Amino acid sequence: MGQINLSFLLIVAIAVVSFMLVSISRSASALKDNSIKYTQQLVQMVNDNIDSYIENMENIAQIVTRNSDVRSYLLSEENRVTYGRRVEEQFLTFKDTRKDIYNVGVLGHNGSYLINMRSIAINPHVLWESLSWYRKTLNEKEALSSSHVQNLVYGEYPWVVTISKIITDPVEGKEIGVFFVDLNYSSISDLAENVELGSKSYVYIVDESGDIVYHPKQQLIYGGLWHEDLEGVLSSTKTSDNWEFEGKLYSMTRSEITGWTVVGVTDMNEMLADTRSVVNLYYIIAVCLIGLAMLLATLLSEKITRPLRQLQSSMQLAKDGDFDIEISEDHSQDEIGDLTDSFRLMISEIEQLIARNTKEQEEKRKFELNALQAQIKPHFLYNTLDSIIWMAEGEETKDVVLMTSALAKLFRKSISNSDEMVTVNEEMEYTRSYLTIQKMRYRGELQYSIDVASGIADAPIIKLIVQPLVENAIYHGTKYKSGGGTIKITADYENKGIVIRIADDGVGMSKEQLANIFDDKGQQGKDAQLDEHRSVGILNVHQRIQLHYGDEYGLSFESEEGVGTTACIYLPIQTGASHAK
Repeated sequence: MGQINLSFLLIVAIAVVSFMLVSISRSASALKDNSIKYTQQLVQMVNDNIDSYIENMENIAQIVTRNSDVRSYLLSEENRVTYGRRVEEQFLTFKDTRKDIYNVGVLGHNGSYLINMRSIAINPHVLWESLSWYRKTLNEKEALSSSHVQNLVYGEYPWVVTISKIITDPVEGKEIGVFFVDLNYSSISDLAENVELGSKSYVYIVDESGDIVYHPKQQLIYGGLWHEDLEGVLSSTKTSDNWEFEGKLYSMTRSEITGWTVVGVTDMNEMLADTRSVVNLYYIIAVCLIGLAMLLATLLSEKITRPLRQLQSSMQLAKDGDFDIEISEDHSQDEIGDLTDSFRLMISEIEQLIARNTKEQEEKRKFELNALQAQIKPHFLYNTLDSIIWMAEGEETKDVVLMTSALAKLFRKSISNSDEMVTVNEEMEYTRSYLTIQKMRYRGELQYSIDVASGIADAPIIKLIVQPLVENAIYHGTKYKSGGGTIKITADYENKGIVIRIADDGVGMSKEQLANIFDDKGQQGKDAQLDEHRSVGILNVHQRIQLHYGDEYGLSFESEEGVGTTACIYLPIQTGASHAK
């Protein structure tokens, strides 16, 4: 897949994913808001039902506490049986008409009581004055208890919610007893359980003190196996509030009538599970959009990239060095057409430049070789002829013949052979002639040896690369050494190439001279003229080698003052090159 396809697909993918993320986030947020509103409405409905139910029970308490028969039953001892029968009938009527009432009774401060009917005995082991709902009634005149076990009646222990109210003597205005109604716990739990919140969601009720009135896991809470955020409920100062706690959404409503707080708990995972169908739908839409984008990207990019691929193929050929390519003119009036025409013109110009550069490099190498050959002639010829003259005057006939023969060989090989390539053996013979002359000039103070490894004598190398280094070794090394010096020339295989070493035991070079060995400006010192001659010759050889073979080949030097210098020539192994014999 091309870059245009990928770019187009990436843009579409980013847009689709961004749309998905925003949509999913909005959907989750909307679902959460709707869930909060729904839960709040449900807990408000439960709260309203409980308020209505409790108000109805309080009306009953109001009727009983104002009933003269009840007050007379508690105050009169003479007609207590008569009044007790009337009160009992009234209580039984309440119980028959309201199945949610478990107990209804009065407790007199004088010790008299009546619960449901006169035959029911009170639990002798319980003092009603010690009951928490009773004490609360005395303090607050009326009270609504939390859910609890009512053990006031002998042999009965129902789970109830108690509504109680003070009974007052209207004549004397003093409190004479307490009326109470025990409501079946199921009457409250049914109001909370008949709420559809979800399989993992529920409603619970707490009173003003934080005591549980109803909870579906009430036994687990009392056993310490279930925990609720009661602190969050009690700390809220609002009548309606919402918050999140341990992966659950809490919605509460506090009743001003009962003081109870109805709390709806919604499991967040269950709530967000409804978004999965929406998310799956978004995934399907995203896959369809990306697939459509891929199809459109393929069709559009094919039209756009066809000329680009053709141009790319031509560029690859040009990169590999093949400039013999035909690029037809693109007559389209767009950027690709302009680019194709520009590339076609560029290839044409590059071909011309390559041809011109090749010709110039060939001329340059010939010029440099001629310059190097001409460089050694005047000065060297003068000194050699001068040596021949004084040897002739001294009647040293054999030496004259030997030096003249060596000089003839040297110039014959240098002048007559115009080829740039010679064999290793021919280069060494040329160098040997040069060293023969120099040895005779210095009267035995110069010693030399040439050692060529078997098998590379006929290997072709470029011409005149050893003699300039030998010349440097003599004029800048052994010449200044007391007692003469020695030059050793070796040629051998090394690292799949040819290495020619020219080692002398002369005066060596300083670190500064060694660092500037290839400086074509020479050294600024007492031997600046000689140093310049040395640097130009070395640089000429180094550049010719790199120009011919590449930058990984050339010269390197090792030197130590007072010890000597070694010049290394690194060349590749080439076969089949032509050379002069």
